[in-house]
Amino acid sequence: MSKIKLYQVDAFTSTLFSGNPAAVCVLDSWLDDKLMQSIGSENNLAETAFLVPRGKDYEIRWFTPSIEVDLCGHATLASAFVLFDVLGYSGSAIKFYSLKSGLLTVTKKDDLLMMDFPTDDLELLSEEQNGKIGTCIGLKPIETYKGKTDFITVIEKESDLKNLQPDLHEVSKLKGRGLVVTAKGDDVDFVSRFFAPQTGIPEDPVTGSSHTSLLPLWSKKLGKASLVARQLSKRGGQLFCEFKGDRCLIGGNAKLYLTGEIYL
Repeated sequence: MSKIKLYQVDAFTSTLFSGNPAAVCVLDSWLDDKLMQSIGSENNLAETAFLVPRGKDYEIRWFTPSIEVDLCGHATLASAFVLFDVLGYSGSAIKFYSLKSGLLTVTKKDDLLMMDFPTDDLELLSEEQNGKIGTCIGLKPIETYKGKTDFITVIEKESDLKNLQPDLHEVSKLKGRGLVVTAKGDDVDFVSRFFAPQTGIPEDPVTGSSHTSLLPLWSKKLGKASLVARQLSKRGGQLFCEFKGDRCLIGGNAKLYLTGEIYL
């Protein structure tokens, strides 16, 4: 019987029981894909991250309860937290290599972890497509975009976003990872919620990767590069961001919830 160390971390928060929980497994070498998917399903968190050392750096992959995804922000943040704060990684930056998303760097400054991710490319959708998204969320959006993996739709007010009750069956029909709904914030720059029933996540608590789409959008709308964002899920989370053109800096705090062992 073999054992794998598991860490569960609340990401994008400085207090337990908020933010987005992720599991992190640090491996010596890659497991079989089906086994990693089974572990992700058994953990039943939005994502489980698997890390394998690559010299001083790490390769990284992410699994939801049902599929492997191309990019996950909160599980990358959680992974960096485990390496820095639990396992004593020396240095101020960790490089993660992803086959699907390339080089991802996380820098630590005091308690803040700042991820350096590639900026998403957004395509403005037609009025007809915008109307279809309206069917999903129960109100007509101002505009809707399609990024590499997600649909991003803009609505008028933060209060509308708080009260939103999307039709998850309709959302599940969208040909993408999920649907991001966003609005200008009342006391932060912008707010969002993320729905992805097609990938086993009805609503994600805090989605770091969606901010690679949201940052270029809101940076242009608000005319500023440094932005503070909040995700309005039940658990909630806050992100400190900077738009750098082809790269997005997405930062947050994290808290360790548990450590354990998986027996295989």
